[in-house]
Order: sequence, then structure tokens, then C-alpha cells
Amino acid sequence: MSWGTTEALARGIPFDALDRARKRMARIGVSADAPRIAVTTSQRSGWRIFPLVAFNLWLTGGRAVRWQVGKPSDLGSVDALIIGGGDDISPALYDGEWIVEARLDPDRDAMERRLAEAALDRGIPVLGICRGAQMLNVAAGGTLHGDAFAAHPRSRRYYTVLPRRRVQLEPGSRLARVAGGGEAAERLKVNALHSQAVDRLGEGFHVAARDEGGMIQAIESPGPGFALGVQWHPEHLFLVKAQRRIFAALTAAARASVSASERARA
Repeated sequence: MSWGTTEALARGIPFDALDRARKRMARIGVSADAPRIAVTTSQRSGWRIFPLVAFNLWLTGGRAVRWQVGKPSDLGSVDALIIGGGDDISPALYDGEWIVEARLDPDRDAMERRLAEAALDRGIPVLGICRGAQMLNVAAGGTLHGDAFAAHPRSRRYYTVLPRRRVQLEPGSRLARVAGGGEAAERLKVNALHSQAVDRLGEGFHVAARDEGGMIQAIESPGPGFALGVQWHPEHLFLVKAQRRIFAALTAAARASVSASERARA
């Protein structure tokens, strides 16, 4: 599968490779004991993004459940949470500057902030993707740059699902270990579809990666639980082992959480 094919998917264009993957998923199915992982999506673009995230979770042994505004979203019914990408986050949530071009969804903001706060408070494994990383930071009391590239003029502006941006992972970080460790894993090429970025870190979060201009590209909680946010979209980069390992780490954390709960009930 070519990168052009991946870009076609991002634009919502159907193609044979995805159809084959969907048919294989339907035929083989998911293990009955696979962790259930909720995935929040935009009401506008979730129809084309959710299948990609679900595919990545299926590859790593997880079962995706789609959540969006107006549908049930009970964290007690799942083993982990992914807060997906899409709309900008309203500056009202972090007392930020209003940007005229921002595309907002207040109802989604409210739903995801509630879920993020609850997941962090209860130690439920959580992965934030692009907007989701920003929401994790806001839920922990942090702030955002409404115009990330005005705040970081040395960061090159990209808007593509292709791996064009170089990011430097913090040595010794969870993300660096997840990506495979070693010097190569500490310098990744990622995609970029965002206009906002993390400014002041939320409580309990550390920087896990930055780009060449100093813009924060990933955050993580170094505690015993699993809380990671990446500014890029690893679901589009499933051909890259280091990116698949992000979903694998979440699935493993969800499975470990299930096992711990079962031991506690025994």
C-alpha cells in the first residue's frame, strides 16, 4: 500500500486496500477477550477516521467502540479510551485567545473534557490523538496555543497525513520506549494536521516530544497509569512499526487494567 493510498483515505476516497482490510476484519473477527477501547470522533469526519483507528486497534488485539456526541459514553463499559482528532478546542475551556478561523464543536468539547477528566482521575488508560492530546492537557488544567505556528515561528507548517515533520522524543520517556527505544526511535517522522498545540502543561504531564521549532508534539504522564497524547495522527501511519506500537501499548495497558480488576474482584 502506497503513501498515496493512505492520503486518499484521509480525503475520504474509498480504495481496494481498505475494503480488503475491512473484509478480513469481518471474516476473522476480534478475540472475545479483546479489550474494549472507546474512540471519540468528530461528528463531521468520524465516519472516515474511526475505521482507521479501529483497524490499528484490531492489528494490536483491541476492539474499537465509536463514541460521539448524542450517543452513550460510559467509561465503565470500556477498558481504555482514545480521544480522537478533528475540531479545534474552544478557548473558553482554557481562557485562551479566540481565533476567527477556528472550527468548534462545544458539545464535543464538553463530552471529551468530562471523559478525559474521569479517565485521568480513575487511572483508565487513555491515548489522545492531535486534538485529543490537547484535550488531555486542558483536562489536567493546562492551556493551548490557539495559533500554534504564530507562537512557534521556527516550526515548519505542514498539513498532510504523510510523514513530513521530524520530532525529537525525550530520551527515557515512555513514548521513546513505546516507539522501540534507541537513537532511531528518538527521532521520528510524523504527519501534521493541527493548528493548535500545547502551551502550559497540565498537572502531572511532562513533554515527551518536540519539533525542530520547539513546539510540543507529545505529552505523557510518567506515573503508573497510561496517559499519552501525540500531536500527530498515528492511525494514518500504520505501515510504520513505531506508530503501530503506540496503539499496541494502549491495548496492552487496557488488557493489564482488565487483569488487575479481575484480580481485585477475586
